[in-house]
Amino acid sequence: MRIALGVEYDGTDFLGWQRLSHGSTVQGALEQALSRVAAQPVTVTCAGRTDAGVHGRCQVVHFDTDAERDMRSWVLGACSNLPTAVAVLWAQPVPGAFHARFSARSRRYRYIILNRPVRAALDARYVTWERTPLDASAMHRAGQALLGEHDFSAFRAVSCQAAHARRCVLGLDVRREGEQVIVQIEANAFLHHMVRNIVGSLLPVGRGQQAVTWLAHLLAGRDREVAGPTAPSSGLTFLGPRYEAHWGLPAEVSA
Repeated sequence: MRIALGVEYDGTDFLGWQRLSHGSTVQGALEQALSRVAAQPVTVTCAGRTDAGVHGRCQVVHFDTDAERDMRSWVLGACSNLPTAVAVLWAQPVPGAFHARFSARSRRYRYIILNRPVRAALDARYVTWERTPLDASAMHRAGQALLGEHDFSAFRAVSCQAAHARRCVLGLDVRREGEQVIVQIEANAFLHHMVRNIVGSLLPVGRGQQAVTWLAHLLAGRDREVAGPTAPSSGLTFLGPRYEAHWGLPAEVSA
């Protein structure tokens, strides 16, 4: 049987999603918990790997098992064996053709910038602090140059292992909500550090240090060394993937 799960996590104290032999990861914690519920080894495949310190609102994974458990047992059993920073939100059987990564039509991220003179205390794990007043409207206008399919080499980490840098950005929105400036972006897929590098390049526009047209110039130039620095991981949350409705997954991850 193939089962899909929705998983949320606070990534602050993990070395990222992907299982590692030398430290704590979300995948490692989830597989250990599921293996205890199944009483046999379980390996999961996710919709999109996240870096150290990045959070997940509804990561989707799938795994195959012949252990007979009802869906409620997978959810409650996993949660009882997971650290408090990780929770399984839902579980449901899916067809064998479903693949958490390859069946996803898009992925969505949100980046939150606390824009005030004083740093965060309560929300420090989930935002990035910027004391200089930001023009969210200018950031939004600048970001529209990234819509569509392009070569995103200017926003690609040197360590990125993707075969090519072409990605299709379906939506990019920057808005202010009180003291927060929120960047939300959806694409068919993302390069390593792509969202954080885009945010790092939007910030100089928001501060008035660069023109609204700067993002378009960076995109055309394809030079990572010219673009802005990589924004901190704390403000980034993977909202989740989107799948075609025929897979029958919960509304939060269905197109």
